[in-house]
Amino acid sequence: MGHSPVTTNPLIIMMINMTVVFIVLVVLMYLIKLIHIVDPTKPKEEPAAAPVDDEPLVAVKSAAPEPVLDAGPTPEIIAAISAAITAYGFVGQVKAVRIINHEGTPWRSSARFNTLKRK
Repeated sequence: MGHSPVTTNPLIIMMINMTVVFIVLVVLMYLIKLIHIVDPTKPKEEPAAAPVDDEPLVAVKSAAPEPVLDAGPTPEIIAAISAAITAYGFVGQVKAVRIINHEGTPWRSSARFNTLKRK
């Protein structure tokens, strides 16, 4: 009845545990790849219709939205910022509102990630 441990060397135990963990991670990686391949929620691609020989091929340019020029915050945004500052308890007048480092803010990257995720 008295079983003795196979090993008491901590390095051997660590190596066995690390090996098991990495094997499980590799199995999970391939399982995730398999799920991406066999994804039932992915929209099915429709085959492209073959062009008719009688009609000439014409390139159709899609209507891309025109770029929006960033002219700064609108009066509505300034009013909302002023109302939020006033609700916080500041008494005074907002004289200037400007965007600081609008390219690298976490809010912008989060919005960009969420926009791409929805498509």
